[in-house]
Amino acid sequence: MNMKRIILLALTAVIALSVNAQTPEAWKGLKRGLNFYMVNDLGRNGYYDQKPIAELMGEMAEEIGPECVFAAGDVHHFEGVRSVDDPLWMTNYELIYSHPELMVDWFPMLGNHEYRGNTQAILDYTNVSRRWTMPSRYYTKAYSGKGTSIRFVMIDTTPLIGKYCNDGEGYPDACRQDADRQLAWVDSVLNAAKEDWVIVVGHHPVYAETPKDGSERDDMQRRLDPILRKHKVDIYACGHIHNFQHIRVPGSDVDYVVNSSASLSRKVKPVEGTVFCSPETGFSVFAVDKNELAMHMVDKTGAVIHTVKRTK
Repeated sequence: MNMKRIILLALTAVIALSVNAQTPEAWKGLKRGLNFYMVNDLGRNGYYDQKPIAELMGEMAEEIGPECVFAAGDVHHFEGVRSVDDPLWMTNYELIYSHPELMVDWFPMLGNHEYRGNTQAILDYTNVSRRWTMPSRYYTKAYSGKGTSIRFVMIDTTPLIGKYCNDGEGYPDACRQDADRQLAWVDSVLNAAKEDWVIVVGHHPVYAETPKDGSERDDMQRRLDPILRKHKVDIYACGHIHNFQHIRVPGSDVDYVVNSSASLSRKVKPVEGTVFCSPETGFSVFAVDKNELAMHMVDKTGAVIHTVKRTK
């Protein structure tokens, strides 16, 4: 290889690094009136990318100052937890997300892996941890200030899907839940919502490219999607698939977003309606003001690789 070729490749590498590199000043530029984190599919005892991403979340939080963290399920792989004293609370959560800036409220919800263990322990951990806040299997949280307001509606998607409810041995608690009652509650909360922005957060996708059983999406499209469309929800955000996806569907004004795994990701390919997809691990930042809602997808290097934007 000649010297000119070597120099050209070196310059290309430097340019690529400068484009992808993120600095505290760049992170600060993401900040708006109200800011939030979303993570999911975490619990791997710090292995794979979990610990580095946790540290990155803390470093970014020094600049962004998130109000809270929404944890959209599967905080504990693979069999959930047995009790509030299960050592997995330490190795999957407390000792991993230990940065001082992550000592804010965490609002979790149940994923399918939690349903393989003691689901009540996930709720009861609220009484153990200062920051773990889960008042119910599904609940809502609203924030207002700095000229804007936003409502998050956290839902319990596993009982909405037949494959889990029909597997009493693998997911014994799923069939005990009243799915119709939850859906009626979601409808009533969204009907009453008056905030500038409304985001529904669950574990399972409504639309997504995935090798998982298609019946999961069919059930979510049949049961939940009509409610999301009826109330013109801004974003439905979920996890479960372990990659980033942003999908728009003809006839719906909802942005359907899959947030990647904060530990171990999977391959992905575009499908009909795909606006963006990536197999990178990471997490997301919601940043809102009166005129704009932005959901920034952040990879493990701290780079924003895609932003879902809603404007008034």
